[in-house]
Amino acid sequence: MSRETLVELTRRTLQHARAETVPLAGDIGRVPAANYYDSDRWKLEMARVFKRTPLALGFTCELPEPGNYKALEVAGVPVLLSRGADGQMRSFVNMCSHRGSIVVPEGTGRARRFTCPYHAWSYDSEGRLVGILDREEFGDLDPDGHGLTPLPVAERAGIVFGALTPEAPFDIDAYLCGYGQMLAHHEFANCAYVGSQSVDGPNWKVAYDGYLDFYHLPILHRESFGPGYSNKAIYDAWGPHQRVTSPDRRFLALDNLPEDDWPADLLTDGVWTIFPHTSVAGFHVGADGVPGGGRMYMISTLFPGDTPDTSRTVQHFLATFELSEQLDGLIEAQKAFLLHVVRDEDYYNGNRIQRAVKTGAKTEFFFGRNEAGGQRFHGWVDRLVAAETDDDFAQLFAGAEVSFQR
Repeated sequence: MSRETLVELTRRTLQHARAETVPLAGDIGRVPAANYYDSDRWKLEMARVFKRTPLALGFTCELPEPGNYKALEVAGVPVLLSRGADGQMRSFVNMCSHRGSIVVPEGTGRARRFTCPYHAWSYDSEGRLVGILDREEFGDLDPDGHGLTPLPVAERAGIVFGALTPEAPFDIDAYLCGYGQMLAHHEFANCAYVGSQSVDGPNWKVAYDGYLDFYHLPILHRESFGPGYSNKAIYDAWGPHQRVTSPDRRFLALDNLPEDDWPADLLTDGVWTIFPHTSVAGFHVGADGVPGGGRMYMISTLFPGDTPDTSRTVQHFLATFELSEQLDGLIEAQKAFLLHVVRDEDYYNGNRIQRAVKTGAKTEFFFGRNEAGGQRFHGWVDRLVAAETDDDFAQLFAGAEVSFQR
């Protein structure tokens, strides 16, 4: 059924490409400029957005085997992802039950046990406390109930989603609003994980605005890839999650093909964003005379920094093709180019925005009728900030709609 949806949406995009038109929002949107730097607002966003929503923390192909783990810090919470001996993914607060030390340093690896560097208490890959140093001298403590503190976690469409609050309500399917079925067409679980790199940026919303914005592509990126891209955008939404496509002339090639033969690369074209912090974009890797190659995804996970003015983005790279030494250099070149684009163009400009907005010279930012994605994103942030209780939060997603621009 989801392929039929992709065909329907591609048919719509093809019609706009033929007519050289683009759908528009009903009006201009306005966002208070203070939302990008006010500390009280930022604290609410941390508590009611990042501490409540499922976040993309890893990938099935990054942690494919029992014993694989990943330790990271997200919004001030140390997290440990671990695939247990039973093959199940689990998530924990990366904090020893003894005296609170972080058990596993940030990074990925493989281990049967995790040993605290402070007093050598140890835990198995399923979070159970299995070793207490000098146990008889320590005293009578039942290991049961003193393992690592679990966090909610689930895998969908090859992505590991986790929450940062123990025992928080966690309904990943309700949260995705059907979007998981669409993401499954990318087959992330069957990709090869080919590395990551990180880049510091401005306020998380300044940074994220850019992932939803095609309007700037030929302008800000005029020295890199921009001249070859349209600044027109079509926004489709599954609740707060959005896919951004452009009605460019590449779609006109479909006029000569039966719909059953429409290629997957065009059916799944565009930038796929997962609220509140993830962006998925595909790029071709290959060269004449080099066998193999194909589509490589950059999946950017954007996390707030320690203050309203900062953020950090991790760019993850997933290859759909078989890896080879001949392709290694092309992959690394593509990664270096994408780091340059984001660091030296997008975030360079974003950091300048962050400095300027704090002057108070402007009281609001505008999102045009051609920027419906930004309007929807900020609307969802506002609604989540206003949702005081878990019931309020759940009702937002129970009533979320799927909306396709025509």
